Amino acid sequence: MSDNGSKPEKVLIVGGGTAGWMAANLLACKWPGTEICLVESKQIGIIGVGEGSTPHLKLFFDAIGVTDLQWMPRCNATYKNGITFDKWSAVSGFESYFHPFAAQTDDVFTVPLFFRNIQARMQGYDVDAHPDNYFLETYLARQNLGPLPAESFPFGVAYGYHFDSALLGQFLAENAQSKGVTRVYGNVADVIVDNDDRLSAVKLSDGTLLAADFFIDCSGFEALLMQKALKVSYLSFKDNLFNDSAVVMPTTISAVLPVETTATALSNGWAWQIPLRNRFGNGYVYSSDFIDANQAETELRQHLGLLDSDVAARHLKMKVGRVEKHWHKNCLAVGLSQGFIEPLEATAIALSFNTIAQFIDYFQKGKFTNKFEEAFNSDINARFDGIRDYVVCHYKMNQRTDSDYWLANAANNNISATLSKILTLWQHSPDFAADMHKYKLMGSYQPKSWACMLAGYGVFPVKNREPSVDYSFYQQEVEALSDFIRRCGLNFKKHSELLAL
Repeated sequence: MSDNGSKPEKVLIVGGGTAGWMAANLLACKWPGTEICLVESKQIGIIGVGEGSTPHLKLFFDAIGVTDLQWMPRCNATYKNGITFDKWSAVSGFESYFHPFAAQTDDVFTVPLFFRNIQARMQGYDVDAHPDNYFLETYLARQNLGPLPAESFPFGVAYGYHFDSALLGQFLAENAQSKGVTRVYGNVADVIVDNDDRLSAVKLSDGTLLAADFFIDCSGFEALLMQKALKVSYLSFKDNLFNDSAVVMPTTISAVLPVETTATALSNGWAWQIPLRNRFGNGYVYSSDFIDANQAETELRQHLGLLDSDVAARHLKMKVGRVEKHWHKNCLAVGLSQGFIEPLEATAIALSFNTIAQFIDYFQKGKFTNKFEEAFNSDINARFDGIRDYVVCHYKMNQRTDSDYWLANAANNNISATLSKILTLWQHSPDFAADMHKYKLMGSYQPKSWACMLAGYGVFPVKNREPSVDYSFYQQEVEALSDFIRRCGLNFKKHSELLAL
C-alpha cells in the first residue's frame, strides 16, 4: 500500500485503449506479483484513426520486450522518420519543411553547420539555411528509405511509427493478459472515496465492486477518478491553443508508402495524412470559433479530392489542457484523463509512456509512498507545458496572412514566459543553441527542433552584416554535407522492403 511503504497488492486500471493497456503492460513487467485488473466498457468505441508516434513508442516496446516484427504487421503499422509541415509559411522557398527525429550523425556532422548558417543568414548572407538540406532523416524520408540502417553503418537513427490505434489497443490487451493482467468488462456507475479522500473501489452498473490499493485513471476526457471523484483541478490551454475539433476520414493508400506524416495548413487549422499499410488516415484539426463542422468537412473533402465521394466522415471534439496533479493520493491519471495537447507533434503516446514510467520510478524510489508525488507532478507538468510551448510556437510564428484564424494565432500573446524567452533568443542571440542551454530553456524539445521550425518558416531576423566575414566556405560545406548524407543513405533499405521482412 502507498501509505505504509509496501508494493500495492492490487492495482485497478479504469479504462482501456492505448493508455490503459500501456499502463497494464508496464506494470505487469515492473511489478511481478501485483494483481493488476483493467476494467473497460464494451459500449465505448475506440476511434481507430491512423495515429502517429514519436520514438517514445519504440522505448515502450523495448521496455516490455516486444519487437517491431511482433506488433507492426498486426497493427498495419509503418515507420516514421518525422513530419513534413506544408503551407505553414508563405515565405518564398520556405513553404514546406521537414521536422526530423534524432540521428547520431546530427550533433557531429550536421547540427553545427546548420546553426552556423542560420547565424550567417541572420547577418544578411545569402547562405542556405533551410533545414531540409542538413539532416540524414530528411533525406531518408525524401528517398522513401526506412530508418533501420545496415549493421555495418555505425550510427543509429531514432524513429516513430504510424499505426491503427484500435488494433494497437487490441494487441496490447492480448499482450498484457498473457502477462497475467485480468480484463473485466463493465460500466463504472460510482467511485468510492474513503474518509481520507483516497479511492477504495469502483462500483459497476451491475453492482460489482472492484476494490484496489492503487488506481490508474485511463477513462479519457471523462476523467472519472482524478477529476470527478478526487476533484483535482484542470488547467485549460484554450488561450494558448485555439483548436478544439477535428473531422476524420480514410482514403486509399498509395502504391509507395510514405515514411513520414504530413501536416498541411488549411484555412482554419491543419490536416494530417498518416500512411498505414492498408489506408491513409486523414483528419482536419480546426477551431470551432473560426469554422463550423460542416465547413470543415467540406474543406477536408476538397483537400483530399473527395468532394463527390460518399466516404463517411467522423467529427470529434478535443479538450486541450492538463490536470494540475497527475498523481494524487492513490491515483495516477494517464492519457486523456490527465490532459491532451492537440496532435500536431504526435505526443500523446510519449506523454502516456513518460507518465507511467516516471511514476513507477518515483513510487519505487519513495518505497511505495507518496514521498515524491510533488516532484513527479512538477516533472510531468513541465513535460506538458514544454510540448504545449513548442506546439503554440507553430501557430504563433506562422507566416500566413490569408485568414482571420492565422492572423489571430500570430497576434496571440498568451504565451508562456519560457516561449517568450526562446523567441527572444532566436531574434537576438549570436549562439541560439548555446544560449538555450545557458538559460536552462532545454525542455521537451532540443534547439535543433526549435531551429528546424523557425528556420523552416523562413523566420530570419536580419542583423547588421559583417563585411569582414567570408561565408562562402560554409556554403561549400553544405555541398560536401549533401554528398555525405547521400552516401549515408546507401546504408538504408526502402520502406517497403523493411515492411516485407
